Amino acid sequence: MTRREVIRTVLEGGTPPYVPWHFSFTKEAKEKLDAHGTRSLEDILRGHLLWLSSRVNVHTDIGNDKVRDGFGVVWDQSRDKDIGTVHGCVLPEPTLKGYSFPEISPKFFEHIPGEIEQQPDMFRQFSIGFSLYERAWTLRGMENLMMDFLDHPDFVHELLSAIADHNIAQLREALKFDIDAVYFGDDWGQQHGLQMGPKLWKEFIYPQLKRMYAAVRDAGKFIMIHSCGDVDELFDDLIEIGLNCFNPFQPEVMDVEALLKQYRGRLSFFGGLSTQKTLPYGTEEDVRAESRRLLALGRAGSYIFAPAHAVEGDVPLENLLAFIETVAEQTGL
Repeated sequence: MTRREVIRTVLEGGTPPYVPWHFSFTKEAKEKLDAHGTRSLEDILRGHLLWLSSRVNVHTDIGNDKVRDGFGVVWDQSRDKDIGTVHGCVLPEPTLKGYSFPEISPKFFEHIPGEIEQQPDMFRQFSIGFSLYERAWTLRGMENLMMDFLDHPDFVHELLSAIADHNIAQLREALKFDIDAVYFGDDWGQQHGLQMGPKLWKEFIYPQLKRMYAAVRDAGKFIMIHSCGDVDELFDDLIEIGLNCFNPFQPEVMDVEALLKQYRGRLSFFGGLSTQKTLPYGTEEDVRAESRRLLALGRAGSYIFAPAHAVEGDVPLENLLAFIETVAEQTGL
């Protein structure tokens, strides 16, 4: 099987020849691996997922460790070098009057065929980050948006609908290419429950998800999402509208073993290795033991092994190498 076929088997509820994987690292962690030298592990580090995206949301350096994204949001990267924190407010009032979303042009997707050609055996997923709720709060401000749910509900519906329209327009361009899935990033959870609560999620978020997922499902592609936090109460609703795979599957807030067994064949999971506890604070053997346990759980299918988030720079080198090497020890590769 090609790597693409292995992932398709997992997402379709079948039993793969081995547990596929994907790793991502922050700049600091990547630099640590590069300094060590990982040439012998290059094929393992490549993983199974080819991440594709448009160039609609271009970031422009505006100095003083700040960048402006395509939506007009300024990000302060003086501390967080990978994403940053929102600086200022693009929509200081609850209105879209005078605001324009970034242009969507076919030219922003022209690079996709070349990236596929370079790694044709990989599973191709088109990614839209900050895809709905996150896009809304980065534009409006978190506190403002939370108040708007109650004080300006019509504006929130208008804002989320406009964001979904923009995403669907991107999808129409991306789906012209031979991709396998669309991956939506949108954090709804916290350590206990949803940030906005289940009632507001169902009223405001769910209808727009249903529209976006339908555009992917109707094209015969898989749907994958990323949502941090304790959100497993939403799984049945998400499966109903077409979700195939959930990430990051955080063990700190979810019972990984129980959920994998409960949903196997109906929903696949991607993640599961603790980036809050085991990787930064565990021993090398702790990392190997947790990795082996997850790989054993995943042998029956519906699972892609990965650290729950991009691995941070505070993870010791021996722990970085431990989970990478453990994956490489699988039979069936």
